[in-house]
Amino acid sequence: MVARHPRGGEVEGYVITFDDVSDLVSAQRMAAWGDVARRIAHEIKNPLTPIQLSAERMKRKFSAEVADPEALGQLSDVIVRQTNDLRRIVDEFSKFARMPAPEPKELDLCALISDAVLLAQSGRPDLTFTTKLPNEPVLIVADATMLNQVLTNLLKNSGEAIDSKSQKSGDYAGIVNVILEMDEKNPVLKIQDNGIGLPSDRARLFEPYVTHRDNGTGLGLPIVKKIIEEHGGTLELRTAPIFAGFNHAGAEARICLPPTIIAREIHE
Repeated sequence: MVARHPRGGEVEGYVITFDDVSDLVSAQRMAAWGDVARRIAHEIKNPLTPIQLSAERMKRKFSAEVADPEALGQLSDVIVRQTNDLRRIVDEFSKFARMPAPEPKELDLCALISDAVLLAQSGRPDLTFTTKLPNEPVLIVADATMLNQVLTNLLKNSGEAIDSKSQKSGDYAGIVNVILEMDEKNPVLKIQDNGIGLPSDRARLFEPYVTHRDNGTGLGLPIVKKIIEEHGGTLELRTAPIFAGFNHAGAEARICLPPTIIAREIHE
């Protein structure tokens, strides 16, 4: 916005005001994508089950009658597999479009993190997971299911980032560090990895359907960001510090929760 600055009947100069509307534009974009996601989920999900059941029935009924039953089985399996992939994408659409409101309850954030890391370690024994948590329980009031979804998504992203680095560098020792610290009264969670790192346009990773991975839906990080914001917190993607023994800096997801989420503060 430009306004004239008059003095003595003459224009002495101009005042230029800049407004940062990035958050507004981002919110408008998210709302528009939410509407698109609802429409896509509705249109695609309905025929998926009949398609899958028809493929499975064809395989059972005609395997003994066709000349090449093995080929029929393979083609039927492709249909079933692709149908399941579509269902997974549609489920992601539905989660993004209709994110439920949090149901906050008192929980131990340290225990929640430990359980999520244990599950991730069981699924990826080829990676090294480390945790640095406070010695005492960190009691907060939050939605455990939604925060667990956040941890699962971010740990999965770290594993995939390490896979991408390994594909370029060959044999690679992947490390994921999970750190919970208290910044005054704010719980701060850091999930670091020595994977391929962040793209130059990292801010766009929070936009729906933007992904740099072959099999990604581009909804994981937007859902995570939405959950954190529903809890009054912030999510930031940074370059991770260089890991011991490695000369490569990976990625760090930094979650800062508000002090009001601490259970003892709410009880007072």
